[in-house]
Amino acid sequence: MIKEMYTFEDFLRQPIGDRLPYYEKDERLYHIMISQQFSYPFLEKLFDTADLIKYITRKPNGIEFLTSLLKHKRAMLYFTQPSTRTFLSFLSACQIVGIHTGEVRDPTLSSEMKGESQEDGLRTFSSYFDLIIMRDSKAGFCEYMSYLLDLTGRSVPIINGGSGKDQHPTQALLDVYTLHRSFQERGGIPGKVYGFVGDLLRGRAVRSVIYLLTRYSNLEMFMIAPPRLQIAPDLEAHLKDHGVKVHKTDNLEEALPHVDSLYMTRVQDEYDLSGESEILDYSKFHLTIENINLMKDDAIVLHPLPRRHEIDPRLDSDPRAMYWRQLRNGMYIRAALLLYLFNMEHRLVDY
Repeated sequence: MIKEMYTFEDFLRQPIGDRLPYYEKDERLYHIMISQQFSYPFLEKLFDTADLIKYITRKPNGIEFLTSLLKHKRAMLYFTQPSTRTFLSFLSACQIVGIHTGEVRDPTLSSEMKGESQEDGLRTFSSYFDLIIMRDSKAGFCEYMSYLLDLTGRSVPIINGGSGKDQHPTQALLDVYTLHRSFQERGGIPGKVYGFVGDLLRGRAVRSVIYLLTRYSNLEMFMIAPPRLQIAPDLEAHLKDHGVKVHKTDNLEEALPHVDSLYMTRVQDEYDLSGESEILDYSKFHLTIENINLMKDDAIVLHPLPRRHEIDPRLDSDPRAMYWRQLRNGMYIRAALLLYLFNMEHRLVDY
């Protein structure tokens, strides 16, 4: 059976539910691959850990305590797809908990230029490091490598830092953590109306956060996008299966008064096959100094970044703009995830 599933293609043919056991070890998450891995109890515990990390960093000797927790561990940041925020967020998270890091960001400076396969390169990293955090342009490749390394008997945890148009699970964690903190005094995440704007078809961040939000109940969502960039049928079916009331529209201003949270995105034109994004009038999906006033005073605006023109920079000082806080939350939630992976989150109680 293992030999029959050894190829990349065969591995990806498995249903998601059948792949989940491969991501666990000793009844704990081991590889972090997709949002569907995260249960509601896991989210609550991880959010509490992130809160504790934020608290401890502000206390005398708190940073010294945190950096002592995993100073015996090493992580490889293998980012062959361009990244600024995710790379630096993981790097900072490693530094917070004391993990030493190595990095490959340009394959032309590695042995891949000599013809080495990515598979062999990653097997090499597993000999030197205790953890691999990777970002690749090929959908499903992170999952494949986790499965392949498990087969070799030289397995280390792998975190998917973004995988093609597929998923970006730790982005979803920081997004939902930001929602959790923003709505703490308003009844939490359940019962709110969420709007998603822009390239909903190809945005892996949108796909990941939507999967994660379905862990909560009584949700309503507005999908605001050009018809050709609306959410994929499988994702819409997933929402309906989980009882989410879905509205699809291309009219941003009609949706704005209804939402408690607005998730803005850019056009994912790096996935264009023939320049199709160039003919879109994307200006109708921009949040401006004028139309933001259609939103509730206590609504929030998120963006996975980078942005282009879809949010007017003058809105950065608006109290509803949470995307810079969202960015910083990523560092804390990823640090919490690192402590969890090495079974050290309980040490925070000692402090």
